[in-house]
Amino acid sequence: MSRICVYLGSREGNSPAFRQAAHTLGTSLGQRGHTLVYGGARVGLMGELANAALEAGGQVIGVMPDHLVEREQAHFGLTELIRVPNMHERKATMAANADAFIALPGGIGTFEELFEIWTWGYLGLHDKPMGLLDTEGFYAPLLAFLDSTVSHGFLAQTTRDMLLDASTPDLLLDALEAQLD
Repeated sequence: MSRICVYLGSREGNSPAFRQAAHTLGTSLGQRGHTLVYGGARVGLMGELANAALEAGGQVIGVMPDHLVEREQAHFGLTELIRVPNMHERKATMAANADAFIALPGGIGTFEELFEIWTWGYLGLHDKPMGLLDTEGFYAPLLAFLDSTVSHGFLAQTTRDMLLDASTPDLLLDALEAQLD
């Protein structure tokens, strides 16, 4: 099947729904035969996602810069842990190993990764599907802002439409898989 890159928080967030969504997505990825590609951490939502995918029989590839491995944040129980020298190499390696991208709730790193990969798609550097998992309306303000950006003429509707969104892991995976076929 496909390799799905997931961007998400190394923290858990304030709602148990975020952890549950990460767990459900990891389980679904494993059960559907997809390989998870992610940042390689054992903590927060990242650890929950990876553990769930592994428990469901899935393959998990983590990509982590050396400076984070040395802080003991790395998950050493993965199918494969790729060590890279810096964050730029991490993002490039994750993108090169992915057929699609998903963003779960997260912070500034998640946002930066999402917008970079979306920009790369806009520039024609890839044509891989991308989506947001809008758990408990986490991304609703961003989605409204993006729609406003279209209405103000700063973003084409076709560019906005590149970024899928769904409120449950299975709905989002269904939408991504439809574009992968």
